[in-house]
Amino acid sequence: MKIKEIRTRVVEWRGKTAPLPQHFCTNPMDLLALPQSSMRTFTFHGWLIVEIFTDDGHVGIGNAALAPQVTKQVIDSYLKPLLIGTDPWDSEFLWQHMYRKTIAFGRKGIGMAAISALDIALWDILGKSAKQPVYRLLGGRTKARIPVYASRLYSVELDELASEAKRYKDEGFKAMKLRFGWGPVDGASGMQRNLNLVRTVREAVGDDIDVMADAYMGWTLDYAKRMLPLLEPFHLRWLEEPVVPDDIHGYAELKSYARVPIAGGEHEFTLYGFRDLLEARALDYIQFDTNRVGGITQARKIAALAEAHSVPVIPHAGQMHNYHVVMASLNSPMAEYFPVVDVEVGNELFWYIFNGEPKAKDGFIELDENISGLGITINEKALESFDVTG
Repeated sequence: MKIKEIRTRVVEWRGKTAPLPQHFCTNPMDLLALPQSSMRTFTFHGWLIVEIFTDDGHVGIGNAALAPQVTKQVIDSYLKPLLIGTDPWDSEFLWQHMYRKTIAFGRKGIGMAAISALDIALWDILGKSAKQPVYRLLGGRTKARIPVYASRLYSVELDELASEAKRYKDEGFKAMKLRFGWGPVDGASGMQRNLNLVRTVREAVGDDIDVMADAYMGWTLDYAKRMLPLLEPFHLRWLEEPVVPDDIHGYAELKSYARVPIAGGEHEFTLYGFRDLLEARALDYIQFDTNRVGGITQARKIAALAEAHSVPVIPHAGQMHNYHVVMASLNSPMAEYFPVVDVEVGNELFWYIFNGEPKAKDGFIELDENISGLGITINEKALESFDVTG
């Protein structure tokens, strides 16, 4: 089996988009106090779809949501020529070849997103070739089904927030995550508004539901240190990305207080990046995203390293590439789940682009052991609602 062709397509959503109000979700841009909604910087309305075709008829599917136009250029110009004519079963060699070829500019960020998309597609091919779901190639089932947490609950009016939280509880979710809306530039009054968000969700769902909260890199270390004791009474399962991802020492300091568990890693890359986080004792939960971190080839290594440090892995986002990694790891107790909603931030666009993504039932998703590969196909009909560049 040899790779004969690779196709990349950027798909830009051109349908209706829900507006993002001020304070919808705190983020790194907040410190600049710009007049427009700063969350617009972190919307993902364009995605990259990658298809790898083999000479025996298999098609592997991967994707990336970070800077898709530039990621496409990296694949087309630098990585595609390395893969054409190679055997996809040499996945480790191919990963190392892509990594070392682009190491001068591709160690993190866009370069690694490009490698991730291709690597995911390669593993999809391996599963289809072996007539097995990908998780079986990674070690098989460690759980009958995957517990998932509802991940949305943005900063909106409190009655609306409470209603949404109650709905997730009624649907059977045993855990859910909210987003903070205020940060350092909003002062003490913003801190109280953040606490109102957490209090509202906790009171809406009670104490038998896990509640997590995400600052999405929007706080400073000083602000986070002030917030920790205020958050402690609400028994959060974790506080996510309280500071920018490069501040490993800040994460380690917050974790050392042991007041609220600290989660992060959504914006970290490769085994080396997570080795540094683990050696610094910076995180209580690791949250890499397989389509950013280096694909399944890196994700399985990071999962093993985290297990050796007794740090659970709960990947960022849903999507099948993350679910297969979670299924094969006993150290991954649950997965993130983005409910199906109208397009807003763009995290939910995979529901519009792909067929086969599992929908949660009673707080769980299941992977069909009779479907080989990752188990997704491209919804070509739905792409009529996108501008497509191929």
